Amino acid sequence: MCKKYLIPIFAILGTLGCTAQRNSSTVSLFDGTTLKGWEVVNKDNSKYWSVVDSVITGGDGIINIPTNTYLRTTESYGDFEFRALFRLTGDHETGLMNSGIQYRSILEGNTIIGYQADIGKGYWGDIYDEHRRAKLIGGDLSTLRHLLKEDGWNSYIIRCKGNKHELYINGVKTTEYDEKDPEIPSKGVIGIQLHSGGNAKIEFKHITITKL
Repeated sequence: MCKKYLIPIFAILGTLGCTAQRNSSTVSLFDGTTLKGWEVVNKDNSKYWSVVDSVITGGDGIINIPTNTYLRTTESYGDFEFRALFRLTGDHETGLMNSGIQYRSILEGNTIIGYQADIGKGYWGDIYDEHRRAKLIGGDLSTLRHLLKEDGWNSYIIRCKGNKHELYINGVKTTEYDEKDPEIPSKGVIGIQLHSGGNAKIEFKHITITKL
């Protein structure tokens, strides 16, 4: 491969491993084998979540998802940079294909409430406030649309520092948001959503978080 193409390719992928080596505060949120450190928000939906081939997997792309389901971390985070690779697949003819990454989210019984970095056609790079204020800001796809692999692996970066939120997909910033409401919690769990409505499967791997 010609050397001039190496830098753009690595920039898009996000160089997750190098970041972890450089910063001692970066930790993995997934051991590659089990769901240790994660819990299903509603235990009735535990059947939808598993580890398959060293990948956190929600759904199977065959069975219809009847209700929104969430897997979340047991720990909470405030200021951080989250990184992961993800893939959303399934039968697009069966209904809505959508997922998202919850962050700074709180729990009330079987309900998770908080910010969501959106995933899926028509929602890429949006910030949605799950079970609270709905859509906060839409993602800018002017550059991302040239790089996005809608049925393939993509990278997500979520960076939160104080009131400022930034989302990146495949190294491209889609959203920048400043929270103005001081009543909104600035710390909470990280979660993975699988939306109801279609025969969908969401997969995550190489999940890391760096406390800022």
